[in-house]
Amino acid sequence: MKISLDTIKELREKTGAGVTMVKEAVEISKGDLEKALLYLRQKGIAKAEKRADKRADKGYICSYIHGEGTLGVLVELNCETDFVAKNDNFKGLAREIALQVASHNPEYVNISDIPADIIKREEDLAKKDLDPKKPAEITQKIIEGRMQKFYQDFVLTEQKYFKDESKMVKDLINDQIAVLGEKIEIGRFVRLVLGSSATVANL
Repeated sequence: MKISLDTIKELREKTGAGVTMVKEAVEISKGDLEKALLYLRQKGIAKAEKRADKRADKGYICSYIHGEGTLGVLVELNCETDFVAKNDNFKGLAREIALQVASHNPEYVNISDIPADIIKREEDLAKKDLDPKKPAEITQKIIEGRMQKFYQDFVLTEQKYFKDESKMVKDLINDQIAVLGEKIEIGRFVRLVLGSSATVANL
């Protein structure tokens, strides 16, 4: 099939993936942009699962200062090698995550970082005011939906990406895992607002 140069360009801009990988995604999806994006994302998830037990002790600390210096963010993004840590795509991802922290003010990096007492409190709130007459499976879906809303508000990797709400921050990371072939994870972040206490995660 003939591959549109515009489709390749758009996919590369959205994912940072190389030309070869983008062509593969377009061919498999038969030119459907959304299916090609999904293919690349799934490839990233698969690579992330394969590399889950690898050590990500290299990386890059990105700083972002907003406006006249009233808000600042530091993000530590980790990978497996110095080679990837110096890659422009990797550094670009770190900056996008720093901008996300600046704009959406998360409190935790991952769901697993939330203290058990906070999870319990939110689950109790999620169960509040539910109709006892509703079937159990419907009640459970409502509770899961309320918990997911909590995660999207306060957990960085679960938040919707501020530039494209069809993606979550963890999708951005998986996209780059697919491109760079290494484990990538957010180590920690600090968000400072002039005159306010800092939001510090995973220090």
